[in-house]
Amino acid sequence: MMDATTNQAPIVITGGCGFIGCNLADRLATRGDHVLILDNLVRAGVRENAQWLKSRHGDRITITVGDIRDPITVIDSVKQAKAVLHLAAQVAVTSSLDSPVDDFEINARGTLNMLEAVRLHNPGAPVLFASTNKVYGRLIGDDEITRTGQRYQPISDALAHGVSERAPLDLYSPYGCSKGAADQYVHDYARVYGLKTAVLRMSCIYGPRQFGNEDQGWIAHFVLSALRGSPLTIYGDGCQVRDALYVADAVDAWLAVLDQIDTTRGHVFNLGGGPSNAISLLELIDQIGQLSGPVKYSFSEWRPGDQPWYVTDISALARATGWRPRTSFADGLRGLHGWLAGRFAEQRGQEALA
Repeated sequence: MMDATTNQAPIVITGGCGFIGCNLADRLATRGDHVLILDNLVRAGVRENAQWLKSRHGDRITITVGDIRDPITVIDSVKQAKAVLHLAAQVAVTSSLDSPVDDFEINARGTLNMLEAVRLHNPGAPVLFASTNKVYGRLIGDDEITRTGQRYQPISDALAHGVSERAPLDLYSPYGCSKGAADQYVHDYARVYGLKTAVLRMSCIYGPRQFGNEDQGWIAHFVLSALRGSPLTIYGDGCQVRDALYVADAVDAWLAVLDQIDTTRGHVFNLGGGPSNAISLLELIDQIGQLSGPVKYSFSEWRPGDQPWYVTDISALARATGWRPRTSFADGLRGLHGWLAGRFAEQRGQEALA
């Protein structure tokens, strides 16, 4: 392999065949970077994403099938990397409740494997970590929110611009604990060992190449269910609010942090669409209905750790890098709906021919 100091050294993306990872890989390869993807290829849709990347970029994309729980595989992948974008993870709260040990081994131990590999074998390589807003826990109590129309909003004016990085961590659910532990390890390896690390605590990212199951990409799951005519289950009352960020804008943010690592190193950033891209579940259903027709849904009990309201304060990232979201939620939803509709129609055509 080539030396990490050359322009030909690869940028490593763990979980690079997943939704955000493949969009990052596509953008990096398009701008001329070589990309090495480390992915175990076990999740739904990732093999399709792998084929898509190879068809677009050929030898500029290298895919290594492996698991971040294997330290030797991780070392071999990162020891000559120009940078590491660490997105490989177990990402479902429900799966963490069913298998908390597996959740820990993937999210916490896998991240520590990555950090140690970089520290011992390639300490000059920047490491960006995909964290989550779930590290903040439920965030606010029932007595701290009010319902307006189809959405909740906080009573306190202090949250008018969203949740900042100053919010205390309150790890909730095994998933929140494993991602929170990894988040803090990545942050601390910058302070203690001087590594060039940065943490991005992401809110809801959505867009093309997201295949939309219930626990991994809820906006895509809602859209795909509507296209199929399948009923949705709403956990809670549907007034819970999230801010949403289109994946192309998320990629812009990741690359802004990476390209300005000399000033972003050691920092934790909340990454989302901000207050202007906040939406409740019921409001989303109404918008999808305008694109696909009426959406069937029913209600169920709240799940452990579900946040009634979470909106990202993106000002720290904006100040540090100049980044801002460029895609409105209405435009982004149309983009996702168009991509999923085309893919769904293609699948039905193939089934009809079978």
